[in-house]
Amino acid sequence: MKNQFETPLFDALKTYVENETIAFHVPGHKKGQGMHSHFRDFVGDNVLSMDVTVFKSVDSLHNPRSVIKRAQELAAEAYGSDSCFFSVHGTSGAIQVMIMSVVGFGDKILVPRNVHKSVTAGIILSGCHPIYMQPEVDDVVGVALNVTPEMVKTSLEEHPDAKAVLIINPTYYGVTTDIEKIAAIAHGYSIPLIVDEAHGPHLKFSDKLPISAMEAGADMCAQSTHKLVGALTQGSLLHVRGTLIDVNRVKSLMNMMHTTSPSYILMASLDVARMQMVKEGKWLLEQTVKLAHHLRYMINTIPGLYCFGEEVLSLKGAYGFDPTKITINSRGIGLSGYDLEKMLAENYKIQVELSDMYNVLAVVTIGDTEDSVSKLYNALKSISDEMKQVYYLERPIELPKIPLRTMSPREAYYSCSKRMPLDESVGEICAEMIMAYPPGIPIITQGEIISDEIIRYIKVLKMAGLDIQGTEDPDVNHIKVVEQAKVLKFVPTA
Repeated sequence: MKNQFETPLFDALKTYVENETIAFHVPGHKKGQGMHSHFRDFVGDNVLSMDVTVFKSVDSLHNPRSVIKRAQELAAEAYGSDSCFFSVHGTSGAIQVMIMSVVGFGDKILVPRNVHKSVTAGIILSGCHPIYMQPEVDDVVGVALNVTPEMVKTSLEEHPDAKAVLIINPTYYGVTTDIEKIAAIAHGYSIPLIVDEAHGPHLKFSDKLPISAMEAGADMCAQSTHKLVGALTQGSLLHVRGTLIDVNRVKSLMNMMHTTSPSYILMASLDVARMQMVKEGKWLLEQTVKLAHHLRYMINTIPGLYCFGEEVLSLKGAYGFDPTKITINSRGIGLSGYDLEKMLAENYKIQVELSDMYNVLAVVTIGDTEDSVSKLYNALKSISDEMKQVYYLERPIELPKIPLRTMSPREAYYSCSKRMPLDESVGEICAEMIMAYPPGIPIITQGEIISDEIIRYIKVLKMAGLDIQGTEDPDVNHIKVVEQAKVLKFVPTA
């Protein structure tokens, strides 16, 4: 058992600063001395003094031998993995590495349809063929839940040549699936289970929360340590466990995908965040869960608002639930999620994590207090009172069916394409991805056929004011489609 109270990388950086080392290395601001005071005076000298480059005393992320190696080993032990890799390009980059570690050109991989856009990017980079699994949907609040073990089993029976299974644990809205059962199903085919655990870096440290991927038997998972634990934004972890993953391939891909100038500030925050969760995580998360339960109860006393809790577990596709995710449905006061987010931000200086057609998502973390959750409750109560009369928006519109795919995402992405009006694109092969962001779930991806249903759904999202991304046209009036007479075929070289 390692000393989990250590913070080897952070300590090395502190020593560098405290020794008043004279810097003849990049970055050029030289501990903030060359930076404009407008920025330096606001952020402070200490953080700028820690902004260093690769040299012996602070180790190298691409070939760790000392303090970074030690920090990653401590993280692996803390989370129950065999190997852990620091990611300073977020979980998006770690997910891309995760996918490329297990599949190559032409291979099949099972993925839920409600994946983040980083999964689609990993599919394009690897050249694999996604086999999409439709998650269950909560028709009351209009959000996707999770895929079931039965769906995974059926998909593998139909595609026994698949090389890997990817699932989400938990979803953006806090819903988990029976990951232990899915791991057993995947391992029955001798293929790895890899997990987008962007929203689950805290799960390991509390028995009040669903099981984590590594505890449940997954072979690899990527976690956004910055989202729900105390690391800085872009700081994430990639974990590997068992014998179904080639850890040397993972190392190689991490080196290929990572910047050669990684932020030591971000890595130090990962080091300290791990120590904090081992040392104080159980108590901190206990308080966080209590705050979240109280906030959920209070929100559900407000006329016209609804915040689902463990009752979601009665639905198919919901095996576990993270109560720190507060999904507030605003249909009952006649507001879209987008409108509610705007009112909270502009009138109450409260910024939620995301809004969708019918909900806003507030994330309660170890950084919250009774004061912060009270302010959110009071703001929501005031908005409900302001609306005066409770009435319902129409029921959530049905999510479009997964479109027919005629090309792999990689083939469509690299093929010759043309731009055309969205209204005239029915029947064309999509050459870009369209998603509502956040949470970055694709409505249609490269290689899929554009349908009337897809176009109608995009128009509804636009009318609601949601942020739709993925197209070169920021207004999504035009879309890139494959020039079918000029399809380029890409094959891997020998």
